[in-house]
Amino acid sequence: MKGVSSLGERISPINRRRLDNFRANRRGYWSLWIFLFLFLISLLAEFLANDKPIFIQYDGHFFFPILVSYPETIFGGDFETEAEYSDPEVQNLIGKKGWSIWPLIPYSYDTVIWDLPTPAPSPPTTQNWLGTDDQGRDVVARLIYGFRISILFGLLLTLLSSVIGVATGAWQGYFGGWTDLIFQRFIEIWGSMPQLFILIILAGLFVPSFWFLLGILLLFSWIGLVGVVRAEFLRGRNFTYVLAARALGVSNTKIIFKHILPNAMVATITFLPFILSGSITSLTALDFLGLGLPPGSASLGELLNQGKANLHAPWLGISTFLILAAMLSLLIFIGEGVRDAFDPRKTFRT
Repeated sequence: MKGVSSLGERISPINRRRLDNFRANRRGYWSLWIFLFLFLISLLAEFLANDKPIFIQYDGHFFFPILVSYPETIFGGDFETEAEYSDPEVQNLIGKKGWSIWPLIPYSYDTVIWDLPTPAPSPPTTQNWLGTDDQGRDVVARLIYGFRISILFGLLLTLLSSVIGVATGAWQGYFGGWTDLIFQRFIEIWGSMPQLFILIILAGLFVPSFWFLLGILLLFSWIGLVGVVRAEFLRGRNFTYVLAARALGVSNTKIIFKHILPNAMVATITFLPFILSGSITSLTALDFLGLGLPPGSASLGELLNQGKANLHAPWLGISTFLILAAMLSLLIFIGEGVRDAFDPRKTFRT
């Protein structure tokens, strides 16, 4: 209780009221917890869906195949290559002198299931809860891994684009004049370029990857925050306390980071959940069009494309659509809660 009370004392009255406003928005508050729970599950994807055991006890020794690669010879096999744990012969070798603990879903996102009851894509069964895709891979496993990649991609893109957008908007708004004019003309030209055509051209020249797509989308995603931050700095640079700090000889860097940026970040933070949802949608759309992650990657957009191409297998499109709809809805609800939390009409009410 003492630690909780000391934490409450360190929170300023304004931030405490913002936190109370966020909690008052029950939809946004519970959406945050549900989203964090799902994200945590996806971070543990290797322990939930994998074609390797989590733990093996063999001949008095302990092994962790998820973390370390072991040759088949360790378990009495004949090959020096990594053991194929789903092979019945390898399982029999392990069972003679030990035992193993498997994940809840014994398939990884790229595991091809050869003993399907029907040709792929096969319908849901007790072994494959949401069926398989057209290459015989478990849909549940691909959804878990695809959810994680989408969230991590969206978080990285949101973070990097926010840093660039805030820095550019702050520089424009604080110095103004020719600096602001030149940057504005550049942003107008850069923002008018056809992003999709550029992506198609670059995808034909280079092999797309996670970091390649992140860099390409980052070239354009930072523009959205510049206008908001620029307006806040144009307004804040003429405040009395800013003019007084400048008259006292305070450096521009200190004025920007200490006096104006905290106020500008209030408007910026309210946009972050919406930028995150837009980043996830962009990756999904590129994967759907075949311009995204490399073939074989765990991709929600690629699953949607399979659902379009295999209308006789509705579990592909429906399951992926529900995951995307739930993910984006949670982010929008969280964004609404953050917007209410930073609303000055609620934060500074008497």
